[in-house]
Amino acid sequence: MHPSRPLSPWNLAGPVVLALLMLAAILAPFCLAPAERTMGDAQRIVYVHVPVAWLGLLGMVVMATSGVLYLASRDLNWDHWSQAASEVGWLCCSLTLVTGSLWARHAWGTWWEWDPRLTTSFILWVIYSGVLLARSSLEDPHRRARTGAILAILGMLDIPLVVMATRWFRGLHPVSPEMEPSMRMTLLIGVVGWTLFFGWLTYRRRMQAGLEHLVRDLQRQGDPWSTEQGEARWEH
Repeated sequence: MHPSRPLSPWNLAGPVVLALLMLAAILAPFCLAPAERTMGDAQRIVYVHVPVAWLGLLGMVVMATSGVLYLASRDLNWDHWSQAASEVGWLCCSLTLVTGSLWARHAWGTWWEWDPRLTTSFILWVIYSGVLLARSSLEDPHRRARTGAILAILGMLDIPLVVMATRWFRGLHPVSPEMEPSMRMTLLIGVVGWTLFFGWLTYRRRMQAGLEHLVRDLQRQGDPWSTEQGEARWEH
């Protein structure tokens, strides 16, 4: 936002609502949900684990969708969405493995098991990492976009395996654990809050990626526009 522009109530409403939802998502596991009978307070990890796991899957879907739209239009704006989703999705997938390991340590007595759900989630993390490494090794924006799009589309093949792993294969991971109504409400609050927060991060990263591309384009062309004029061009 340009420093000379005044902040309106509408500009402040979104961040305030997002902050309140995130506060609710953080406090609800401690204030609303009771302790689980067998695992005790360690079970509260689930209220972060499930939302970030869902967002790790969603990030790959956004990447693949943006990749298809880029391949169809050759518009780099779609690749900026794919880049943002890949970075935020990798973060969510990493948090999924970390929180899952913490939960497994208390539930199964070990940090890691090659359970089908855990294995397919780890494969998803490897795919995310491969996409980021491939993108970082390419300078040409269109070649980078094509490579990222193809890898993301192939990465979608792992999504059904992650989602259906507990039903298609035998493993330790619970299929659909029993939860009290207050626990389900806490989980729902967490899913909504974390989804909006990471959606906001993705949007901000997408805007940053677009501005980075604009700056590189102006430097390459030797455009005499000032930074202020360049920002105005991007916003339009």
